[in-house]
Amino acid sequence: MTSTPELGKYGVWRRHSAFTPELSRSIESFGYGTIWLGGSPPADLTTTEEILDATETVVVATGIVNIWSDAAADVAASYHRLESKHPGRFVLGIGAGHPEATQEYTKPYDALVAYLDGLDGLDEAGVPVERRVLAALGPKVLALAADRTAGAHPYLTTPEHTREAREALGPNKILAPEHKVVLESDPEKARAIGRPPVNDPYLHLRNYTNNLNRLGYSDEEIGDGGSDRLIDALVAHGGAEEIAARLNEHLAAGASHVTLHSLPDDGDPLTTYREIAAALHT
Repeated sequence: MTSTPELGKYGVWRRHSAFTPELSRSIESFGYGTIWLGGSPPADLTTTEEILDATETVVVATGIVNIWSDAAADVAASYHRLESKHPGRFVLGIGAGHPEATQEYTKPYDALVAYLDGLDGLDEAGVPVERRVLAALGPKVLALAADRTAGAHPYLTTPEHTREAREALGPNKILAPEHKVVLESDPEKARAIGRPPVNDPYLHLRNYTNNLNRLGYSDEEIGDGGSDRLIDALVAHGGAEEIAARLNEHLAAGASHVTLHSLPDDGDPLTTYREIAAALHT
């Protein structure tokens, strides 16, 4: 019987193109349980395979494969290739992305259902429910994640959203939110690093802005680069202990796993990973 891999309490999220075998080995050595490959990795999952080949025990997950870009059969074939080489160490995260990036983007909920149906319809060649998660923000897709997958991987969220997501998913599903971090004790400097990648593109994408509205942030707070209150909610900053405390708020709110996303994206994240891992006692 297929089982869901143990993700551990903490993971690392980074664009798939920015991972190297050496960085992946360092992340594993720091004690993180899961490496999340962001930025819509392609269906062949070659970067995923390289990371699995370079490491020994860390789980590798996609965060996320875009359903508009890759056919279910192609993704499933890659899943089985990885499972054959590294049994029990891969989780397929899938999602619908956002409408501004995809011309074909229509009725994303129906498209997600059809994609999951495709994975199921492949029978033994598909991806088991226990080995797939959905990018989910709103109640409808969270309910779909609970019904058709092992759980949810929300992006650009807060502990308040995590609390609501846990209620929607029920007690036993994976809930693995991403949270951005800046290892910088000066709030103004930290916001100067954190605001640009939050504003561009996410504060201009309606699936994220709608979710922020649901969480109580007004259009005025979301506009013009995001208010300080919003940026502070979405980007944990300070010393390692302060950031660790913020990440742990997700666990207290019901997350089973929280994955940190070090900013800036083009910076060297090793110091951040190392110091936060020590503060988290991974």
